[in-house]
Amino acid sequence: MTENSDFKALSIDTLPERLGSCSSMSEHIGADFSQWEVQEVGDGNLNLVFIVEGTLGKVIVKQALPYVRLVGDSWPLPLKRSYFEYHALKREEIRDPGRVPQVFHFDETQAIIIMEFLSPHVILRYALIEGRQLPRIAKDLGHFLARTLFRGSDLSMPQRERKDDLALFADNAEICDITECLVFSEPYYDAPRNRHTSPQLDTIVAELRADRDLKVAAQCLKHLFATNSETMLHGDLHSGSVMVTDNETRVIDPEFAFYGPMAFDIGMLLANFWMSYFSQAGHETDNDREHMRQYLLEVIADTWKEFKTEFTTLWRTERTGILYQKELFEDQGDTLGSEQALDQVLHKIWIDLQGFAGVEIHRRILGLAHNADFETITDLDKRATCETKALKLGRHLAVNCNLVCSIDEINALAERLEKELVT
Repeated sequence: MTENSDFKALSIDTLPERLGSCSSMSEHIGADFSQWEVQEVGDGNLNLVFIVEGTLGKVIVKQALPYVRLVGDSWPLPLKRSYFEYHALKREEIRDPGRVPQVFHFDETQAIIIMEFLSPHVILRYALIEGRQLPRIAKDLGHFLARTLFRGSDLSMPQRERKDDLALFADNAEICDITECLVFSEPYYDAPRNRHTSPQLDTIVAELRADRDLKVAAQCLKHLFATNSETMLHGDLHSGSVMVTDNETRVIDPEFAFYGPMAFDIGMLLANFWMSYFSQAGHETDNDREHMRQYLLEVIADTWKEFKTEFTTLWRTERTGILYQKELFEDQGDTLGSEQALDQVLHKIWIDLQGFAGVEIHRRILGLAHNADFETITDLDKRATCETKALKLGRHLAVNCNLVCSIDEINALAERLEKELVT
């Protein structure tokens, strides 16, 4: 895809006329665009997002901008990221049907995706801030991770198809550069774009940025991220990229999609659950979030369990790619050999996801793009206390990932840190 000089950003006022002739719009919300009601709802870092309602219903219209919205036009960014988001959504729909919004229309020139409006879904991050306990997220997200990561890899895909996909998503380089800078490098030195709760966190921030073992670990993870093209990743799978009801879980916004290590998506998601765990103290009164904290630890453990269970099922039933071929194992009656290989693959994912979780926690507290779990805590002393505990867990995960045996061990550490007095 190439950039186009004809691009024009949408606005509430211009959207109806500009998209009035689009058949996908008229089919889903009605042909009389003069009756459309447009609301801008984008609260992310990169894009314009609108809800458009007509006589027949509602759709989401998402448009990329030629810069990082959070920063402004001083940080240019290619419009082609919408192209990769579109292709990622189409692939995710095939690999885990019904888990992503349905795409109705894609305009490559204007970087516009028109898609299903999800209702009565809410953003998972805000549901957790409110203290809601969603019953399906561990199973649904564990299965989504297993299905998309397995089915987008050489464990499953035809060799030619996977290499074509690898070449296609390799062009999403500028988006990868954001991750490579903002996640793995900038939090660990005094980069101009960084910010943190100050002065409350100044001491621990200085300690982390002087921590040689931590910085080396972060760069080893960056090395892995940049060089290990295992599978198509969502690339930005945090609790703000998930929409939920009590009965359904949907995954949105895969514009950071690229080919990378399987463990990255898992680590990023679990990190956001651990951050939510530590943030609960900033949203409670009279210790009324203890049940919520226990729920979150269960979600973390169950998400990893569901991932392993579903990944194992896919390994045994859909392993048709060039890796760990059945001709070498099952077809020779060596099922135990196949299971040994599976154990090693899962163990490597387990080690790596811890490291990715650790740096994700750090970048959300020390870097440019923070999350609402902590940012909505208005008492800065209380916020800093919550963040300090999360930072300590993140350091442990990044540096000691080869020494940790289980999710239960990490959750037990999280519980000890939660009870720790921070001065």
